[in-house]
Amino acid sequence: MASEQVKSVIDGGAEESSGEGYHRGLGNRQIQMIAIGGAIGTGLFLGAGKAISKAGPSLILAYAVVGIIIFLIMRALGELLMYRPVSGSFSEYAREFLGPFFGYVTGWTYWLFWVVTGITEVTAAASYVQYWWPGVPQWTSALVFTVALYFVNLISVKLFGELEFWFSMVKVTAIIGMILIGIGVLTLGFSKAGDTASISHLWNDGGFFPKGIGGTLMTLQIVMFAFLAVELVGVTAGESKDPKTVLPKAINTVPWRIGLFYVGALVIIMALVPWTEFQPGVSPFVAAFAKVGLPLGAGIVNFVVLSAALSSCNSGMYSTGRMLRDLALNGQGPKAFTKLTRNGTPLLGTTVSGAFMLVGVWINYQWPSNAFNYVVSFATISGMWAWIMILCSHLRYRRAVRLGRLPASDFRMPGSPWTSWIALAFIGLVVVEMGIDKDARVSLYCAPVWAVIMIVSYFGIRARRPEVFAKKDVAVERQAERVKA
Repeated sequence: MASEQVKSVIDGGAEESSGEGYHRGLGNRQIQMIAIGGAIGTGLFLGAGKAISKAGPSLILAYAVVGIIIFLIMRALGELLMYRPVSGSFSEYAREFLGPFFGYVTGWTYWLFWVVTGITEVTAAASYVQYWWPGVPQWTSALVFTVALYFVNLISVKLFGELEFWFSMVKVTAIIGMILIGIGVLTLGFSKAGDTASISHLWNDGGFFPKGIGGTLMTLQIVMFAFLAVELVGVTAGESKDPKTVLPKAINTVPWRIGLFYVGALVIIMALVPWTEFQPGVSPFVAAFAKVGLPLGAGIVNFVVLSAALSSCNSGMYSTGRMLRDLALNGQGPKAFTKLTRNGTPLLGTTVSGAFMLVGVWINYQWPSNAFNYVVSFATISGMWAWIMILCSHLRYRRAVRLGRLPASDFRMPGSPWTSWIALAFIGLVVVEMGIDKDARVSLYCAPVWAVIMIVSYFGIRARRPEVFAKKDVAVERQAERVKA
């Protein structure tokens, strides 16, 4: 943790309850529900429609395989968090184990990821409004949602956690309800789909791999996007009441979350309705309930997916403000971002991030039909950078432990270091496939531009303030923080 963090002054006299100045206002149940709800968003509810049309029932296998990789990434993050739980976790670990340049790039790239993801989520939310009011321009809904969520993020972190708890509770309850209704249709035969719904839909319409293995592989980048944001629990580390206990519990719920909310839900909806009837850009959950003759159910589902998108965008505004503050505390961003309000929220960072998210309003105005696809591909590549840095930092950490330079974490990643290398190789495969897919290729065109911006700005700052990027001895800084406390 940077020495500037110890010296930071809390604007308005807020109590400095952690080394970073944040209030540890997030309890166990809030962290658990943020972890559960963080991965339930547009990638599942909206993006799955396109993925089903590309891969058919084999999409279930794609979600299961990617889910295993995600669990490995989260366990790597968990081991690092138990070693040193900090709010700017990804950039802090990259800064410590890979060097100042990678910490700088990771911090700004993760900030960009959440800005772009916020645009994605508000785009999805605006499209869901069309279900009830098709005459309302998509950009108008996007503007209203962006402004409203900005004001929501001016509240205290405790209230933010409470709101996210109930947002996530709605999503979790709805998916479980959908699964139970689907099981009822399959076993009891009620509704007009009772005579046609069958688990055999998973292999009767062209087989389990109707588009071949290649078709399944080409959906991996869509599936990876669906899991982006699971790492958000790492950002909450600086504001968790008991991170050493709460965070491992949240991370260990990843397997059953994926099994229930993704694999289980997709099995049910594709058993209710043949996969050939789902269309890109249409939520398969809404379409499934409409097909089985439950229009009210479709409306309820549409409301749930609307809340899911807004919840994810809300989380994006939360994380972007924290990431900008972490960069500023390390001298890698404007100093004004270091200040907190009386309630312990980074007001200026959140304000700037919200202003950038307004770009989503313009995208929805210019290209309302393609907005989601444009931003999904770029969000995927920028979000995966954080995962790459987590895995690479973890490998360096384990090496330092083996050499006796650092203490071992009590929450070790299983199969390390081989599992870290497997996860890195899988991410590399997805990047290659994004280059092949013409719809996702736009992100690879944007990535070099962002890389140039990062490199030029890095060397520009280092030329003016070389001390900012000096290699820090974290152990010495932690001792200094304890003494000052």
